[in-house]
Amino acid sequence: MTRNYLQHFAQLLVCGLSLCAGSNALAASLVPSAVFVQAGFGTQDADAYLAGLTWTVPLRYECRSGWVGAFVEAALGRWHTEERQVSTAWPTQISAAPTLRFYPSKVSPWFAELGVGANYIVPLFQSEHKRFSTEFNFVDHAAVARTFGRSEV
Repeated sequence: MTRNYLQHFAQLLVCGLSLCAGSNALAASLVPSAVFVQAGFGTQDADAYLAGLTWTVPLRYECRSGWVGAFVEAALGRWHTEERQVSTAWPTQISAAPTLRFYPSKVSPWFAELGVGANYIVPLFQSEHKRFSTEFNFVDHAAVARTFGRSEV
């Protein structure tokens, strides 16, 4: 059943990209602007490992205290949970989230960002401490970070 959902998702993605490939300007906008990896370790026997791509959106708003830009991120990852009564589970996560990023000045390496989007985790996530009610959920994040040349932390 899980394989069916992933196959359908992959087929839809390929069809959508092939439809967009006809326009050179649109095809150029499909090139990602960044690649990222993330790892998260929770207190309730759940860890997450993700890799993803970001696409810069041509939106820039200048204000007195800095400027705001936007991008969209898509990620694919695995969650790991050690369940005592059941064998170790590795749910798969597929997510997409539009994100706003605020820079306090044109020269500051610091920034803050906020994103909210869609998340699909299959099979249904459950551990001894938590159980999701559906495979479809919201994904959100808030961060304060710093750029180091072409890298960010």
